[in-house]
Amino acid sequence: MLEKLKELLSKVVPDVDMANVNEDTRLSEDLGFDSLALLMLSMEIEDAFKFKFTEFVRFETVGDVCRYLEEKIK
Repeated sequence: MLEKLKELLSKVVPDVDMANVNEDTRLSEDLGFDSLALLMLSMEIEDAFKFKFTEFVRFETVGDVCRYLEEKIK
């Protein structure tokens, strides 16, 4: 899941070296995500995994996103 998510992250923040991204990487502090980047990531996730967010989910780290996706996509 981490590798797939890194592909999606690279679409949103193409200037970030994904080799350094891991589950502890913080979206805001480490990757510079703002509300627009989070929205763009949400749209990339919805397209890639063919589901819609039906609730507000607060993601702090890349690991938070991975765990959420692993739970939703079984």
